[in-house]
Amino acid sequence: MAQTRDRRTSVDRVFDHLYDAIVSLRLLPGDKISEAEIAARFGISRQPVRDAFNRLENLDLLLIRPQRATEVKRFSSREIAKSRFVRAAVEAEVLRRAARVCGEADSARMQACLAQQKAAVDVVDHERFGVLDYAFHETLCQIAGVDFAFEVISTEKARVDRLCVLSLSKEDRMEELLEDHNRISQHISDHDEDAAVAAGMLHLSRLDATIEAISSKNPDYFDP
Repeated sequence: MAQTRDRRTSVDRVFDHLYDAIVSLRLLPGDKISEAEIAARFGISRQPVRDAFNRLENLDLLLIRPQRATEVKRFSSREIAKSRFVRAAVEAEVLRRAARVCGEADSARMQACLAQQKAAVDVVDHERFGVLDYAFHETLCQIAGVDFAFEVISTEKARVDRLCVLSLSKEDRMEELLEDHNRISQHISDHDEDAAVAAGMLHLSRLDATIEAISSKNPDYFDP
Protein backbone atom coordinates (compact mmCIF):
# COMPACT_ATOMS: atom_id res chain seq x y z
CA MET A 1 0.00 0.00 0.00
CA ALA A 2 2.85 2.37 0.90
CA GLN A 3 4.58 1.61 -2.40
CA THR A 4 1.42 2.53 -4.35
CA ARG A 5 1.08 5.77 -2.42
CA ASP A 6 4.77 6.65 -2.95
CA ARG A 7 4.57 5.91 -6.66
CA ARG A 8 1.46 8.08 -7.10
CA THR A 9 3.25 10.92 -5.34
CA SER A 10 6.27 10.52 -7.62
CA VAL A 11 4.10 10.65 -10.73
CA ASP A 12 2.39 13.79 -9.48
CA ARG A 13 5.69 15.47 -8.62
CA VAL A 14 7.18 14.78 -12.04
CA PHE A 15 3.96 15.78 -13.80
CA ASP A 16 3.66 19.06 -11.88
CA HIS A 17 7.32 19.92 -12.49
CA LEU A 18 7.20 19.26 -16.23
CA TYR A 19 3.74 20.78 -16.71
CA ASP A 20 4.90 24.01 -15.10
CA ALA A 21 8.13 24.03 -17.13
CA ILE A 22 6.25 23.48 -20.40
CA VAL A 23 3.41 25.92 -19.77
CA SER A 24 5.77 28.62 -18.46
CA LEU A 25 7.98 28.05 -21.55
CA ARG A 26 11.08 27.13 -19.60
CA LEU A 27 10.82 24.12 -21.91
CA LEU A 28 10.11 25.32 -25.44
CA PRO A 29 8.21 23.60 -28.25
CA GLY A 30 10.54 21.04 -29.81
CA ASP A 31 12.82 20.70 -26.76
CA LYS A 32 13.80 17.08 -26.08
CA ILE A 33 13.49 15.53 -22.63
CA SER A 34 14.90 12.25 -21.40
CA GLU A 35 12.98 9.77 -19.30
CA ALA A 36 16.25 8.53 -17.78
CA GLU A 37 17.48 12.03 -16.94
CA ILE A 38 14.21 13.02 -15.27
CA ALA A 39 14.22 9.77 -13.26
CA ALA A 40 17.78 10.44 -12.10
CA ARG A 41 16.98 14.05 -11.19
CA PHE A 42 14.08 12.96 -8.99
CA GLY A 43 15.84 9.88 -7.66
CA ILE A 44 13.06 7.55 -8.78
CA SER A 45 12.54 4.66 -11.19
CA ARG A 46 11.57 5.30 -14.80
CA GLN A 47 8.02 3.95 -14.48
CA PRO A 48 6.53 6.96 -12.63
CA VAL A 49 8.30 9.25 -15.11
CA ARG A 50 6.75 7.27 -17.95
CA ASP A 51 3.33 7.64 -16.31
CA ALA A 52 3.83 11.40 -15.97
CA PHE A 53 4.91 11.59 -19.61
CA ASN A 54 1.71 9.79 -20.64
CA ARG A 55 -0.43 12.28 -18.70
CA LEU A 56 1.34 15.16 -20.42
CA GLU A 57 0.88 13.49 -23.80
CA ASN A 58 -2.86 13.29 -23.11
CA LEU A 59 -2.83 17.08 -22.70
CA ASP A 60 -1.04 17.43 -26.05
CA LEU A 61 2.04 18.80 -24.31
CA LEU A 62 4.48 15.97 -25.12
CA LEU A 63 5.19 13.96 -28.24
CA ILE A 64 6.21 10.40 -27.34
CA ARG A 65 7.60 8.29 -30.17
CA PRO A 66 8.95 4.71 -29.88
CA GLN A 67 12.73 4.50 -30.19
CA ARG A 68 13.02 8.27 -30.51
CA ALA A 69 13.50 11.11 -28.07
CA THR A 70 10.44 12.49 -26.32
CA GLU A 71 9.96 16.17 -27.05
CA VAL A 72 7.80 19.07 -26.00
CA LYS A 73 5.00 19.14 -28.51
CA ARG A 74 4.96 21.90 -31.04
CA PHE A 75 1.83 23.95 -31.53
CA SER A 76 -0.67 22.58 -34.02
CA SER A 77 -2.79 25.19 -35.80
CA ARG A 78 -5.55 22.63 -36.31
CA GLU A 79 -5.60 21.55 -32.65
CA ILE A 80 -5.56 25.16 -31.49
CA ALA A 81 -8.53 25.94 -33.73
CA LYS A 82 -10.36 22.85 -32.45
CA SER A 83 -9.75 23.69 -28.78
CA ARG A 84 -10.83 27.28 -29.20
CA PHE A 85 -13.98 26.25 -31.07
CA VAL A 86 -14.98 23.85 -28.30
CA ARG A 87 -14.22 26.34 -25.57
CA ALA A 88 -16.14 29.15 -27.28
CA ALA A 89 -19.23 26.97 -27.66
CA VAL A 90 -19.20 25.93 -24.00
CA GLU A 91 -18.31 29.38 -22.71
CA ALA A 92 -21.14 31.04 -24.66
CA GLU A 93 -23.70 28.79 -23.00
CA VAL A 94 -22.12 29.38 -19.58
CA LEU A 95 -22.37 33.16 -20.06
CA ARG A 96 -26.02 32.95 -21.15
CA ARG A 97 -26.95 30.87 -18.14
CA ALA A 98 -24.96 33.05 -15.74
CA ALA A 99 -26.65 36.21 -17.05
CA ARG A 100 -30.05 34.55 -16.69
CA VAL A 101 -29.68 33.59 -13.01
CA CYS A 102 -27.14 36.06 -11.59
CA GLY A 103 -28.08 37.47 -8.17
CA GLU A 104 -26.53 40.03 -5.83
CA ALA A 105 -24.31 37.47 -4.13
CA ASP A 106 -23.07 36.28 -7.54
CA SER A 107 -22.23 39.84 -8.58
CA ALA A 108 -20.30 40.27 -5.34
CA ARG A 109 -18.32 37.10 -6.07
CA MET A 110 -17.37 38.39 -9.51
CA GLN A 111 -16.32 41.75 -8.04
CA ALA A 112 -14.09 39.96 -5.54
CA CYS A 113 -12.42 38.08 -8.40
CA LEU A 114 -11.91 41.32 -10.32
CA ALA A 115 -10.39 43.06 -7.29
CA GLN A 116 -7.81 40.28 -6.97
CA GLN A 117 -7.01 40.52 -10.68
CA LYS A 118 -6.56 44.28 -10.39
CA ALA A 119 -4.07 43.73 -7.56
CA ALA A 120 -2.07 41.35 -9.79
CA VAL A 121 -2.12 43.88 -12.64
CA ASP A 122 -0.90 46.63 -10.33
CA VAL A 123 2.24 44.66 -9.43
CA VAL A 124 2.64 43.20 -12.96
CA ASP A 125 2.36 39.62 -11.70
CA HIS A 126 1.65 37.62 -14.87
CA GLU A 127 1.70 34.25 -13.13
CA ARG A 128 -0.76 35.34 -10.46
CA PHE A 129 -3.03 36.90 -13.07
CA GLY A 130 -3.08 33.62 -14.99
CA VAL A 131 -4.21 31.74 -11.88
CA LEU A 132 -6.91 34.33 -11.18
CA ASP A 133 -8.07 34.17 -14.80
CA TYR A 134 -8.80 30.47 -14.31
CA ALA A 135 -10.60 31.25 -11.05
CA PHE A 136 -12.80 33.88 -12.71
CA HIS A 137 -13.99 31.53 -15.44
CA GLU A 138 -14.59 28.81 -12.87
CA THR A 139 -16.70 31.27 -10.87
CA LEU A 140 -18.79 32.00 -13.97
CA CYS A 141 -19.49 28.28 -14.36
CA GLN A 142 -20.53 28.05 -10.72
CA ILE A 143 -22.86 31.05 -11.06
CA ALA A 144 -24.39 29.45 -14.16
CA GLY A 145 -25.01 26.27 -12.19
CA VAL A 146 -22.85 24.19 -14.51
CA ASP A 147 -19.65 23.81 -12.53
CA PHE A 148 -18.85 20.68 -14.59
CA ALA A 149 -18.45 22.91 -17.66
CA PHE A 150 -15.23 24.23 -16.19
CA GLU A 151 -13.67 20.81 -16.67
CA VAL A 152 -14.11 21.25 -20.42
CA ILE A 153 -13.03 24.89 -20.39
CA SER A 154 -9.90 24.20 -18.31
CA THR A 155 -8.91 21.23 -20.48
CA GLU A 156 -9.21 23.25 -23.69
CA LYS A 157 -7.56 26.26 -22.06
CA ALA A 158 -4.61 24.12 -21.01
CA ARG A 159 -3.96 23.26 -24.65
CA VAL A 160 -3.25 26.90 -25.48
CA ASP A 161 -1.84 28.08 -22.14
CA ARG A 162 1.65 28.39 -23.57
CA LEU A 163 0.37 30.86 -26.15
CA CYS A 164 -1.38 32.76 -23.37
CA VAL A 165 1.90 32.99 -21.46
CA LEU A 166 3.63 34.43 -24.52
CA SER A 167 0.75 36.83 -24.98
CA LEU A 168 0.73 38.09 -21.40
CA SER A 169 4.46 38.39 -20.87
CA LYS A 170 5.52 39.75 -24.26
CA GLU A 171 2.62 42.09 -24.90
CA ASP A 172 1.65 42.86 -21.30
CA ARG A 173 -2.05 42.54 -22.08
CA MET A 174 -3.28 42.01 -18.53
CA GLU A 175 -5.06 45.37 -18.36
CA GLU A 176 -6.94 44.63 -21.57
CA LEU A 177 -8.00 41.21 -20.33
CA LEU A 178 -9.06 42.64 -16.98
CA GLU A 179 -11.24 45.17 -18.79
CA ASP A 180 -12.80 42.30 -20.72
CA HIS A 181 -13.58 40.56 -17.44
CA ASN A 182 -15.13 43.75 -16.10
CA ARG A 183 -17.42 44.01 -19.13
CA ILE A 184 -18.41 40.35 -18.89
CA SER A 185 -19.18 40.75 -15.20
CA GLN A 186 -21.26 43.88 -15.77
CA HIS A 187 -23.34 42.32 -18.53
CA ILE A 188 -23.99 39.23 -16.43
CA SER A 189 -25.06 41.38 -13.48
CA ASP A 190 -27.37 43.30 -15.85
CA HIS A 191 -28.89 39.99 -17.08
CA ASP A 192 -27.94 40.92 -20.65
CA GLU A 193 -27.28 37.51 -22.19
CA ASP A 194 -26.39 38.67 -25.71
CA ALA A 195 -23.98 41.37 -24.49
CA ALA A 196 -22.33 38.91 -22.08
CA VAL A 197 -21.75 36.41 -24.88
CA ALA A 198 -20.45 39.12 -27.23
CA ALA A 199 -18.01 40.33 -24.57
CA GLY A 200 -16.93 36.75 -23.89
CA MET A 201 -16.27 36.01 -27.55
CA LEU A 202 -14.27 39.23 -27.90
CA HIS A 203 -12.27 38.15 -24.88
CA LEU A 204 -11.46 34.78 -26.45
CA SER A 205 -10.53 36.43 -29.76
CA ARG A 206 -7.73 38.44 -28.13
CA LEU A 207 -5.37 35.55 -28.83
CA ASP A 208 -5.84 35.64 -32.62
CA ALA A 209 -3.22 38.30 -33.34
CA THR A 210 -0.81 36.70 -30.89
CA ILE A 211 -1.05 33.30 -32.59
CA GLU A 212 -0.39 34.92 -35.97
CA ALA A 213 2.57 36.92 -34.64
CA ILE A 214 4.16 33.93 -32.87
CA SER A 215 3.68 31.75 -35.93
CA SER A 216 5.44 34.35 -38.10
CA LYS A 217 8.33 35.02 -35.72
CA ASN A 218 8.83 31.46 -34.45
CA PRO A 219 7.64 29.05 -37.15
CA ASP A 220 9.72 26.29 -35.50
CA TYR A 221 7.26 26.38 -32.57
CA PHE A 222 4.58 24.99 -34.90
CA ASP A 223 4.12 21.70 -36.69
CA PRO A 224 4.95 21.94 -40.41
